[in-house]
Amino acid sequence: MNARKPVSARTLKSDLKRVDSHRTKASEYKELPELTDAMLKRGTVKRAGRPVATNPRKQVTIRLPESVLAKWKATGPGWQTRMAELLSKRAS
Repeated sequence: MNARKPVSARTLKSDLKRVDSHRTKASEYKELPELTDAMLKRGTVKRAGRPVATNPRKQVTIRLPESVLAKWKATGPGWQTRMAELLSKRAS
């Protein structure tokens, strides 16, 4: 299947108009099981995104000589973290 080609109702072999027009009736809710305390206890809440940092970062602007920046970048991925650790040690 071509990912760039839009999907049509004929391709999906479903009646999308019928599905979209369906309105849930009160009698259909009888088919659903009752929620019990045990079911609710099993449920979990998952937060999206990154966890909250214990020591959050703050963005700053600093001017450094190109040669200094090039040397730090040459040390590979994580250079900013290593720079922050070194600065933290010096500030303590």
